Amino acid sequence: MNKTILFASTLVLTLLIAGCGNNNSANSGKVAEAASPNSSESTAAAADPAKVTKIVVGTGTAFPNVCFIDENGKLTGFDVELLKEIDKRLPEYEFEFQTMDFSNLLLSLETKKIDLVAHVMEKNPEREQKYAFNKEAYAHWRNRIVVAKGNTSIQTLDDLKGKKVLTGATSAQAQILENYNKEHGADSIKIVYQNGAANDTVNQIDSGRVDATLAADFVLPIIDPQSKLQAVGPELSSADILYVLRKDDAPSQKLSEAIDGVVKELKTDGTLGKISTQWLGADVTTSSVQ
Repeated sequence: MNKTILFASTLVLTLLIAGCGNNNSANSGKVAEAASPNSSESTAAAADPAKVTKIVVGTGTAFPNVCFIDENGKLTGFDVELLKEIDKRLPEYEFEFQTMDFSNLLLSLETKKIDLVAHVMEKNPEREQKYAFNKEAYAHWRNRIVVAKGNTSIQTLDDLKGKKVLTGATSAQAQILENYNKEHGADSIKIVYQNGAANDTVNQIDSGRVDATLAADFVLPIIDPQSKLQAVGPELSSADILYVLRKDDAPSQKLSEAIDGVVKELKTDGTLGKISTQWLGADVTTSSVQ
């Protein structure tokens, strides 16, 4: 009797386990079938993610309102904030800023330590021989001679013969002075290459340590709020402000074209003019700057 009951119980338990096993197998199959499409999609997504290319942007920290460190230790200014806006509109790129002395920017581009130079760079024939520029200018300005307030003895480059003129190494203004000396004698103008910040220009000219500098038309109100200096004479050059990239480089060309498209958008929707006015005190993004 006990053996019969035990056998029957064992048989029932076996059938129950078998039934559960069949149900679990069936359910497992359904889960696998349901998960299969998702797994395929996940695999495909992993195999083909949206590619984001990192671009290392070289800029400076000593140009007030253009690229500088603010009171909170934050890198900001016209060039920085404009590129942040461009970055927002180019999801295929991610911009990363790397700061350095202005004189090292172009060399760092050549040696591939950075991919793009953003430091209100003027396009000129000398730079075009070695570097590429995007085509859509994001600013435009004119260079003039700057002297101490009340100085009436200097109006032209000829008046700077024998005088000390402060400028930044590798700058467009330095190129103007160097070209003059090539034509008129190596020491016609005594070029003093600047090591300090742009604000130091005011002190050096006002104190008489140097006689003059060359500067773009928007610069004086920024570096000389007390009006100790004045721009004199006719414009020496007129230039587009562009980004500098590596020459004969396919990725750089692709980036350049992408930036051009966004700069056009920013001009059309008024964003570029607003950023310029915010940081430079005027809209210097067109060729009609006065």
